[in-house]
Amino acid sequence: MNRRYLPVTVTGILFVLLILAGSWQFEGFASLRVFLNLLTDNAFLAVTALGMTLVILSGGIDLSVGSVLAFSSVLCAVLVENFSWHPLQAIPLVLLLGAVFGALMGTIIHVYRLQPFIVTLAGMFFARGLATIISEQSIPIEHPFFEAVNDFGFALPGRAWFSSAAMLLILVFGFGLWLMHFTRLGGYIYALGGNAHSAALLGVPMGFTTVAIYTLSSTLAAAAGIVYTFYTSSGYALSGIGLELDAIAAVVIGGTLLSGGYGYVLGTLLGVMIMGLIQTWISFHGSLNSWWTKIFIGGLVLIFIVFQRWISMGIGKRTATS
Repeated sequence: MNRRYLPVTVTGILFVLLILAGSWQFEGFASLRVFLNLLTDNAFLAVTALGMTLVILSGGIDLSVGSVLAFSSVLCAVLVENFSWHPLQAIPLVLLLGAVFGALMGTIIHVYRLQPFIVTLAGMFFARGLATIISEQSIPIEHPFFEAVNDFGFALPGRAWFSSAAMLLILVFGFGLWLMHFTRLGGYIYALGGNAHSAALLGVPMGFTTVAIYTLSSTLAAAAGIVYTFYTSSGYALSGIGLELDAIAAVVIGGTLLSGGYGYVLGTLLGVMIMGLIQTWISFHGSLNSWWTKIFIGGLVLIFIVFQRWISMGIGKRTATS
């Protein structure tokens, strides 16, 4: 097997093994109901992780996504509840502001040749500060549109519920698959992460690609904030703390190399589902502290980083030989 397919293959095998182990130990663990609940409960994390996948594939990092989620959440809540905007008016504005914020970070990174870590770290503090200035308190939302969207879905066998959040997640990841594998921008992102110098020599528009990557990442983080707002029926400036680390963990467990250039959107979705399965397993167990979730995920991330190092060394040797 080509080494570039190994990480996502291992992720898929791990996902299946966790389902089999859980179903062997707990009745109903592998049911359609549990699977759809995983999609619903982790929708905002999965949408954020998709944007993080694009950034990491390009060889960058985005630490601002959790703060952008919080800013989007609290801004949407304030517009709807305090200024009586209809959600269909507030949501496009929130997405637009998220896109502009990401475009500014991408422009700064490209024009001034700054490290994405530093620029997005500044963006993280800036967006969190804006969210706190808008409101320090949690703002509940009682608009009928929110209730209608939350109640929308389809009943499936086994008391399963295909929610609107799960539908949106599938649509977003369908968009991610199309973007990365059927558009020129997707090829540019892989090329930039593989070797930026070679990509520039081959005519990849470096500025456009960099700005597009961070625009998409921030827009998806803003969309995740809207999903989170629907999920909790509220907006809160302190939501999403540490979400950027969860998103990075999902991307790494999903098989995307931190060095960039290798990875798949499908792997990220599997990574999010694996994290959700671990949490579900602990919930089914009942006697374990919920913080064991972080311990298990931390161990998985460490294992996958070591595995990625082996993959990277193998790819580097083969490239040097050829």
